[in-house]
Amino acid sequence: MTAAQTQQPVGQLLRRWRESRRLSQLELSNQAEVSTRHISFVETGRAAPSRELLLHLAEQLDVPLRDRNHLLLAAGYAPAYPAAALDSPQLSAVRAAVRQILTGHEPYPAVVVDREWRLVEANASVGLLTEGVAPELLKPPMNVMRVTLHPDGMAPRIANLGEWRAHLLARLRRQLTMTTDASLPALYEELRGYPCDQPEPDVELPGPGDFAVPLRLRHDGRELAFFSTTATFGTPLDVTVAELVIEGFFPADPQTAAHLHSA
Repeated sequence: MTAAQTQQPVGQLLRRWRESRRLSQLELSNQAEVSTRHISFVETGRAAPSRELLLHLAEQLDVPLRDRNHLLLAAGYAPAYPAAALDSPQLSAVRAAVRQILTGHEPYPAVVVDREWRLVEANASVGLLTEGVAPELLKPPMNVMRVTLHPDGMAPRIANLGEWRAHLLARLRRQLTMTTDASLPALYEELRGYPCDQPEPDVELPGPGDFAVPLRLRHDGRELAFFSTTATFGTPLDVTVAELVIEGFFPADPQTAAHLHSA
């Protein structure tokens, strides 16, 4: 939690979440089945919300688990959601599931990242993506966004760098509107500052044969094409688990699939 979050009254935090979801007090009132008057009193500090009300409103506003804990702390309550270390005994089933997914995805690349895009785990095929990346960028904690777009990272090998860069920055902008992570704005500005000698489209439009924004990667004298899928854990009750994202890359054409299987 940032210092600003600890200093803000719970009503101000709640109002910020409501406004970020583009809901009026009346709309939230109807959605949560709580009177508009009571929501107004909570936001202005005229009424102290109960723990149950805060959790109920946070659920309606789709507030991330980490930020639900921030709301509770601001109101004087203990956090409701644990944040166990991924290597802790209670998350052994999560680790096993992650490893099964990564291994089962071979020979295609797959990674697991946290909320700040730091690499948590990867399968062996990710080496194809990171080939030629400067060693200092691969040192823990490795940030996959930085590795992808940095001029000493994957960027020189990405044939459609402008398109892929625009796609990643748009994903990060959407994440910024959904969370309050203090590190993400700095990461976004850093990535925007990296050079790019290709046009970056404002709107993602398909090229011939495209069904998703492709990653076109130069490798061994050929161009490989990938599309990606993302997966998260359903119904998480732990902050660490809720923030894990598994991204798997699939071949976007038969030539890429044949190369990966032969390799």
